[in-house]
Amino acid sequence: MSDVVRWAAFSCVLVPVVLVGYGTSLAGAAGTALGLAAVTGACRVLLRRSERGAARLLAEERCVERPRAEERAPYHGRHGRVGAGAHRGGRHAGGNTPVD
Repeated sequence: MSDVVRWAAFSCVLVPVVLVGYGTSLAGAAGTALGLAAVTGACRVLLRRSERGAARLLAEERCVERPRAEERAPYHGRHGRVGAGAHRGGRHAGGNTPVD
């Protein structure tokens, strides 16, 4: 962030100097410098707030723990089904009696 602030401060100084060099009044150049300084300050505040928010979100994501193995739902087979209502292989749900 310091590079951004340095470039902004540089432009706040350079732009009025260039304006005066091209014939703009000192008052106009001073007004432009104040406007650029105000915009730079607002951008700096917003950038800081954004960085803090991003750091906070990253810290929260790191703090969220994954469930332990015994707390996770059990996984069996290709389809991950287990328990009541699960089909456990075979083509038919019925018994082993032949069909006529």
